[in-house]
Amino acid sequence: MSSWVWVAYVHEAEQFHLQVPFNQGMTALDAIQASGIEQHVTLATPWMLGIFGERVDAQQLLSAGDRVEIYRALTINPKDIRRHRATNHPIKSNRLKRSV
Repeated sequence: MSSWVWVAYVHEAEQFHLQVPFNQGMTALDAIQASGIEQHVTLATPWMLGIFGERVDAQQLLSAGDRVEIYRALTINPKDIRRHRATNHPIKSNRLKRSV
């Protein structure tokens, strides 16, 4: 079994995947602090955290091999991105158009 945990964060300009030594009883907060990520980026508060895509709070106990993910707020609604893409690059269909 791995004796590490990872802290992952995607900033607008950079991605971080930092390896931290695992200690029994370690929380997500402990891992973030041990990673030193706050020396590289300013994290928005309150933190939104997850472990492999499952939402957790900062006091969640970790297991060896866990990846603590720090989420940031979306800058644009995903639906708006799809609408914009569909407007600019419509899909050509071979289907027959129904007359109404």
